[in-house]
This record gives sequence, structure tokens and C-alpha cells, in this order.
Amino acid sequence: MGDELRRLHFAAGFGTAREVAGLLDQVDDVDAVFDDRTALWQAVNGRNFDTVELLLAAGADPARQMMSGWSPARLSLTTEHPLPTDEVLTAEERAAVAERDRLVAALGRNPDVDGFSIACVGGIDADEAVRRLDASAVPADELPDDLDDWWEEPFGDDNELAVGITDVPGGCVVMQPWYFNASTPVVAGKLSVGTVVYSMYANPKSGNQGRIDRDGAVVDWDLHPGGPPNAANSTADVLLIHLYARQAVACCCAYAGLRPTDSKAFTEPDRWLLLPDRDYWHA
Repeated sequence: MGDELRRLHFAAGFGTAREVAGLLDQVDDVDAVFDDRTALWQAVNGRNFDTVELLLAAGADPARQMMSGWSPARLSLTTEHPLPTDEVLTAEERAAVAERDRLVAALGRNPDVDGFSIACVGGIDADEAVRRLDASAVPADELPDDLDDWWEEPFGDDNELAVGITDVPGGCVVMQPWYFNASTPVVAGKLSVGTVVYSMYANPKSGNQGRIDRDGAVVDWDLHPGGPPNAANSTADVLLIHLYARQAVACCCAYAGLRPTDSKAFTEPDRWLLLPDRDYWHA
């Protein structure tokens, strides 16, 4: 029964209604909980609305409480297909949904390649970030004319130390198109003193790898921005993670309180800097 339940939940979240229909008669309880949520919750979270209707017809309970207070019905209020319910979203939650729509539209799919790293820094500007990192400006005559092709690594031997930085509403963004240095523990630790940083490396081999630093210390790591929430997340964090499913860069921005109006910080940074040559994995 465990394997059938696992397959039902996976299909509800990531598969098709036809796949779910083929699995329903293999489980005794359509509302059985796997990994702290029901198949209906998985379908709502995955925006698989045909599957949602199928599970409701099979008797799934949309009001069942789980995931820090997010029943399937209440979670559906954040989507374009809300279910009938007496539950409501708070004003703050409605504002978070609206900001998600704005932010995702502003960023599009940028950056649209893997291999980059970012640090979304709340509450400080680029000048302060440069000071904390003890970084130096790349001389203007060493800047390439065309940065469209990130994979050419235009700074030669210094490409592992070269990062871009841009002020955005709410803070600043440090990014590196071709390496992971913008997301290393030393960079995140220095930038997070007195504030919060959500950093991420878009690893071409293993997917998005995130961490959260607050006031100079790591508070969570081995994260997967754009991935699913878990029951240990707070009510607010379950909402944020759900809202930014498959939107990893926007998720990092939202967590740090950044409100960029376009994707420029991730594609055409305002400034290029060279970090000091040191070990960025150990303080």
C-alpha cells in the first residue's frame, strides 16, 4: 500500500489526471497522508486542476487541515481555480499573491541558463555590500564589449572572482553568471550581518541549491528554492514556497524582501567587481 500511495501522491503533484485515475482504485483512502499531505493538497500545490476535480469526485476532503494550517481549499485561494470554502486569506497573504504575480512577470525566466549563483541581500545597498566584501571595481578597460554569452567567461583568469552587483528596491543582488562564489558561506555570512540573505547556486548537475543566512550566521541550508514546502515550514513560509513553485530566483528575492522591477540585476549588473582571492568556503 505504501508504494501505491507514494505513486498517487507523486502523480497528483506532477503527473496527469489520467495517471491519477489509474491509481485511485489501488488505495483504500483517497485522503491518506503521505509526507504530511494528501493527494488533493499535492494537486492544488502543483496547479493540476483536472486532477483536483478528479480527487474531489473521489471523495477527497478539501477542508482537511495540514501543512501549518493550509488545507487544500485554503491553499487553492492563492491559485486561479479557488475551491468553495469558508476559509479566507489574510490581507498580508493577498498582498503576497499580488507581489508574486508582479515579481514573476518582471523577472520572466531570467537567468535562463544554469551555472549561475546569486545572493539576494535585504536591507543594504550595493555600496555597503561592496564594503563588506572588500571587493574592487573591475577596470573599465577590462570590461568586455558584449556580455550576452556568459559562458565565454570574459574576465579570463579572474572569472571565479568576478561578480556583478545591482541595487534593487529592498536591497541589492550579487550575481555570478558562471560560478558559485556569489552563494558561498563567506559571501553570504559577510552580507547578512544585521539583515537576511537568500543565496542560491543553480547547479547544472544537481539543481538549485539554496541557503539562508541571517545576521552573519546560516539559519537554513541544503534548500531547493522553487521546490515543494514541508510540514516543518511556518504558515508564512509554506505560502511563500507554494507561491514561487518552479520560480527559484523569484523565491530568493521574495524571501529577502527584494522587489526588482525587471531582470536586469540577473542579466546586466550595474557594476562588475573582483572579490579578494581567498577561501570562500571557510571563514
